Amino acid sequence: MCDTNTEATKKKVLSCIQPSGLLTLGNYLGALKSWVEMQNDFDCTYAVADLHAITVRQEPAKLRSQIYSTFAILLALGIDPEKNTVFIQSQVPEHAALAWLLSCYTQFGEMSRMTQFKDKSKKHPDNINVGLFSYPVLMAADILLYKSDLVPVGDDQKQHLEIARDIAIRFNNIYGDVFTVPEAYIPKAGARIRSLQDSSRKMSKSDDNANAWVAILDGRDDIIRKFKRAVTDSGSEIRIAEDKPGISNLITIYSAVTGKTAAEVEREFDGRGYGEFKLAVGEAVADELAPVKQRHDEIIGDKKTLERLYKAGAEKAESVARKTYFKAMKKVGFVL
Repeated sequence: MCDTNTEATKKKVLSCIQPSGLLTLGNYLGALKSWVEMQNDFDCTYAVADLHAITVRQEPAKLRSQIYSTFAILLALGIDPEKNTVFIQSQVPEHAALAWLLSCYTQFGEMSRMTQFKDKSKKHPDNINVGLFSYPVLMAADILLYKSDLVPVGDDQKQHLEIARDIAIRFNNIYGDVFTVPEAYIPKAGARIRSLQDSSRKMSKSDDNANAWVAILDGRDDIIRKFKRAVTDSGSEIRIAEDKPGISNLITIYSAVTGKTAAEVEREFDGRGYGEFKLAVGEAVADELAPVKQRHDEIIGDKKTLERLYKAGAEKAESVARKTYFKAMKKVGFVL
């Protein structure tokens, strides 16, 4: 484990999130909550990955609104823009520029094996674009620009981190020590949150059923209503069990927001009904998210401060990204 006593010894960590829709309780408990904790131990860079969002068609006004909102949510969660680098990806042109350079050191066969390209192509058969095919190279550029030592990854992103590592090693073998080769960072296990309507699927903002997921910015009444409508299982016992995926999911959520263990939750609700439990989970989640929503709304409502913060974040990010990009360009042989 790294020595984190001083800024100079802190490992560099990069985390990005797309503004392609409303962020959910699953995003919050699965990843974002740990981002807030990581800023105390690492030199963190956080990006709103808006360039990645356009591999799927976006409505311009809606995309712009979601970019602002996602940036505001990161701040509302407690991520400190003074302590960390927090920025909007498209405002740092070196991301797209380095992606082109790296694409010339990435093999077609490597990209064609990406499982997410195959999955997303099935979901959007009318828009199988080149960006969708090559966006892992842009992801590699995101990581390598900031000399990231560690990248928090879930199961669905491990393949992309491996590609970033392969590209960095290939480039370094040709031109010398240019890029830091990143390692996967597995943060303290975040809660794996399932759909409230179908516990065989993860909670997702792309789910057509609005009752299946809770947005971070949902109001209290909406949150409680969605939990009251959550699909549960046969029987009446409130316990973690393979044959009780619906109740197990609710216990996981309640544990994550209250800090209680699953065993403590089971004892607390022993002999009590599903209806009472679902209401308690909804109220606990609403209590957890209310301060985030309040702070988000304050930040969004102050356009001047919001603009000042995202522009400052972009300047801070570009001061690092530019050095890495120019070093790579010079090694390749470009005139600078």
